[in-house]
Amino acid sequence: MHEVSVVVAYHSGFGHTARQAAAVAAGVGTVAGAAAVLRDVATLDDELWRDLAAADAIVFGSPTYMGSPTAAFQAFAEASSKVWADLGWKNKVAAGFTNSAGVNGDKLHTLQRFAVLAAQHGMHWVNLGLPPGWLYSAAGTADDLNRLGGFLGAMAHSPSDAGPDIAPTEADLRTARHLGQRVAEVAGQLARGRHGQPAAVIG
Repeated sequence: MHEVSVVVAYHSGFGHTARQAAAVAAGVGTVAGAAAVLRDVATLDDELWRDLAAADAIVFGSPTYMGSPTAAFQAFAEASSKVWADLGWKNKVAAGFTNSAGVNGDKLHTLQRFAVLAAQHGMHWVNLGLPPGWLYSAAGTADDLNRLGGFLGAMAHSPSDAGPDIAPTEADLRTARHLGQRVAEVAGQLARGRHGQPAAVIG
């Protein structure tokens, strides 16, 4: 079976988003034939770029600071312009996750930034694929998957006075694991298609 490689390319300011990244990687690991590599994009070394070049999928992750990804993540995104020039990530799978101290915190803007970055590279974006939980209905609870009600990617909430030992919540980490599993499944489907019969061309 073709082994699917997923790189979780993230930055974490205080450790909370690193826990979310680890949960995404754990979700990848639940899919047969898939393996995840965690890479902190604060270090822009040759090993990072080699792992990204070899990956079938890249999952972008960053805290949301002042409504956007961190400066360290943005430096990585700008450095990827060399890859963009050669279409190095074209047709890879992409997805994203983010975390902030505010329940909303304008996390959607960070996920949109990831999606645009992926689109610029010609990648295939994978959304969360979950209905909203918690406050969407009276029966919802804070333990629901996708309790923050995001669609574009996985969202997490870590209060500013809560350390990474207790935040994000288990519900948010389960949501991140779901995203990792979904990315690995989609990347596997595309990989099997590439290694199978070519699509028929009509006309």
